[in-house]
Amino acid sequence: QVQLEESGGGLVQPGGSLRLSCAASGSMFSNYAMGWYRQAPGKQRELVAIFSRSGKTNYAESVKGRFTISRDNPKITVDLQMNSLKPEDTAVYYCNLVDFNDYGRPYTYWGQGTQVTVSP
Repeated sequence: QVQLEESGGGLVQPGGSLRLSCAASGSMFSNYAMGWYRQAPGKQRELVAIFSRSGKTNYAESVKGRFTISRDNPKITVDLQMNSLKPEDTAVYYCNLVDFNDYGRPYTYWGQGTQVTVSP
């Protein structure tokens, strides 16, 4: 089992910045993908930014150039630096980790979610 602990959400004005952090703990295989999703009220959960198993990054078009994902492999943490925030970035942000066993079977884990509100 893997536990994900998130931190860093809050209220910020448009144009401001926030940094989200997520730390994983527990028993894991060595091959995993890790990143961030978000869900706004009345909308489906969507990918924000993620590191694939190969280490490549993938960003939602709406956040490219504004958000940066980074990670610390030994500590199994992933951060999301969010700049130039817009009201439409308001959502609950979820840390996600997909762990793969030696046969490629995925095990998906989610954090509890952290609220990000962008408002004047």
